[in-house]
Amino acid sequence: MKNSSLTKRLCRAGFIAALYATLTYVFAPFAFGPFQIRPAEALCVLALIYPEAIPALTIGCALSNIFSPFAIYDVPIGSFVTLISAFISYLVGSKLKNTPLKIFLGGLSPVLLNTLVIPFVIVFLCGYTGGAISVWVAYFTYAGSFLLTQSVWVYALGTPLYLSVLRLKNKGMRFLAD
Repeated sequence: MKNSSLTKRLCRAGFIAALYATLTYVFAPFAFGPFQIRPAEALCVLALIYPEAIPALTIGCALSNIFSPFAIYDVPIGSFVTLISAFISYLVGSKLKNTPLKIFLGGLSPVLLNTLVIPFVIVFLCGYTGGAISVWVAYFTYAGSFLLTQSVWVYALGTPLYLSVLRLKNKGMRFLAD
């Protein structure tokens, strides 16, 4: 029985990583840069349910960021941010029973960490060349953009995903239940 559960977890992890990378590649022209159209971020809510989502999201993010124009920084830093935010989301998911509070607090880590760190990478590490606009104005502009887009993906798309997966898991769908 334990091998069956382990196999399901490995398959789920592989599926999550592949889905994250695929969704990012599909939106690649818009998935990188200051205003990110990255629906794959909705998958971050899966860390509220599954511990295997932590490495899966990290690997999916790393694979996705290979094609980033900021890959040299985006692969290690973006993946590390995803690892930390997924771990925090998992901890929130394992401690809280109240579903709306779990979704809200569990979604904060991917939203806030990406909002704070990724604009830093773009502006300060990648050498912002925005001309007359100061680097701090650029940083806070990008941060505002990330706050908006991350919130949309994690909450507006992630909430229905979370509720659907949880419903199917509770109904005993084999792939989603252990």
